[in-house]
Amino acid sequence: MSRVRRDPRGERSRHQVEGAVRPRFDLAAAPSGLHGRARRDPRTEFRLAQVPGTARLRLDRTQRVAALDLAPAPRAPEPQAGARLVAIPEPAFLVAAVPDAPGGRLTPHDRQLLGAARLLADAGGGAVLALAGAPADELASAGADRVLALPVTGYDPEARAMALQAVLAGLDVRHVLLPESPEGGDLARRLAALTGEPLFAGAESLTARAVTRPTAGRRTEQRMAPPRLLTLAADAAAPHAGSLHEALEVAFAFPPLPPGAILSADDVPADPSRVPLAEADFVVSAGNGITDFASFHDLVEALHATPGASRVVCDAGLMPRAAQVGASGTVLEARCYFALGIAGAPQHLQGVARCEHVVAVNTDLHAAMIERAGLAIVADAQKLMPALLSLLAEKAADAETHDAGAGESDMEAVDA
Repeated sequence: MSRVRRDPRGERSRHQVEGAVRPRFDLAAAPSGLHGRARRDPRTEFRLAQVPGTARLRLDRTQRVAALDLAPAPRAPEPQAGARLVAIPEPAFLVAAVPDAPGGRLTPHDRQLLGAARLLADAGGGAVLALAGAPADELASAGADRVLALPVTGYDPEARAMALQAVLAGLDVRHVLLPESPEGGDLARRLAALTGEPLFAGAESLTARAVTRPTAGRRTEQRMAPPRLLTLAADAAAPHAGSLHEALEVAFAFPPLPPGAILSADDVPADPSRVPLAEADFVVSAGNGITDFASFHDLVEALHATPGASRVVCDAGLMPRAAQVGASGTVLEARCYFALGIAGAPQHLQGVARCEHVVAVNTDLHAAMIERAGLAIVADAQKLMPALLSLLAEKAADAETHDAGAGESDMEAVDA
């Protein structure tokens, strides 16, 4: 078999620099390579643009472009199908979930509870019954097939326990799940005392076949088949995601509830400025971008929020150490976190990981806190605070004018 013999000296001579003895090693010298293969030029695969308003180059992957005809053609994005609606017309049994739903809305712990109930129901052809007064669309996305609101208003755990006992007696409920929270745990223990059902409290893992919890100072683990009544610890199950469920209202005739020991109960709102950060529901936090702390405290008071701060601010003595948010300070579980002038150090982001909503104001578009936020405002926090205070003052004045007008109308009606 004969083959063409290579001549390395001839190949080098074809690629020498004109007027010199040294060879050429640039990619343009042999665009097709020595063996007929196309050669890559990595420098042409990136087109670097500048960040607007700065001299820095953008190095993100969105700057990658096709190099000649060597890069593959971009794939067309696949259309995203809508969420699939799941209907269970005749369930084999029911799995009841009793979320706390403060203020008529589901908390992350409540969504995890409904996800665990969904897991038990799907294992045997059952349906999830949500015993809560939350909106139907929110319960449908959380995985509820049926919805039944308990006929109890305000704080009356004794009446709620008796209403739950009536539901268990009148419907085919295989499991009852409650959150291991101050209200959910108390309600579960009252229900266990009324029905005589054994309670498996503080479950930290749950499957269709077994439920586990730590015992003996977390040195051992208790494991058993899922009982009828159990409470679920936070982060013990994943929330339901993907398909929508019907969340149909269930008609149920509750028997008359006997009067309990609690005659009346009122919620006394606490002063947000004195609430510990770990228990705060709405936190407004100041970072290194804040210099006018008088306006900051005025804004916190106008928003009825709890003040917080980054570590840099606390180290400078501008805010007390108890106000520090982060892994080295306080880890929040607030419903809303409003960050003013905070770039977002890793330890600070750990402190807001469990917050449901994050709003950030920063001048840096690429700040880590801007990326974490669900609502980001790229602006100077110092200029935003007086504008927001002015807007809040206008709304408060409008509300007072409306209330005064309504009071005068009532007086005129009484005189008439």
